[in-house]
Amino acid sequence: MVEIKIINRSKNELPQYETIQSAGVDLRADIAEDIRLNPLERILVGTGLYISLPKGFEAQIRPRSGMAYKHGLTVLNSPGTIDADYRGEIKVLMVNISNEAYTIKPAERLAQMVIAQHEQAAWMEVSLLDETKRGEGGFGSTGKN
Repeated sequence: MVEIKIINRSKNELPQYETIQSAGVDLRADIAEDIRLNPLERILVGTGLYISLPKGFEAQIRPRSGMAYKHGLTVLNSPGTIDADYRGEIKVLMVNISNEAYTIKPAERLAQMVIAQHEQAAWMEVSLLDETKRGEGGFGSTGKN
């Protein structure tokens, strides 16, 4: 388990895992009043949270499946990445892809945050790549014919 330093300037509790095997924690809206999000509108919603990730880790901001399914609200730029050297407030870029307006309430669970380990690549320029059965096939090339 990785320890992450966090500052909570919101009125909400610290994020927590809802079950013992949850991959992500819910992020809540840190807003003073309701926000109406009309169809196809997008908005950046603050969480009041600030984190310091260890080198080699990122925080991924992802949609909550229930919000997407029930209300058509999702997260743009998904998954969004918070790099280990970012110290600003965590904000969620929400979009309403439904045909109806949605009202975001203070402390509402908007998105989930997953902490993931990563590596940086060392690029090695070559003139040829090894051949594979798939080759240059992409965008559905391994699916149904």
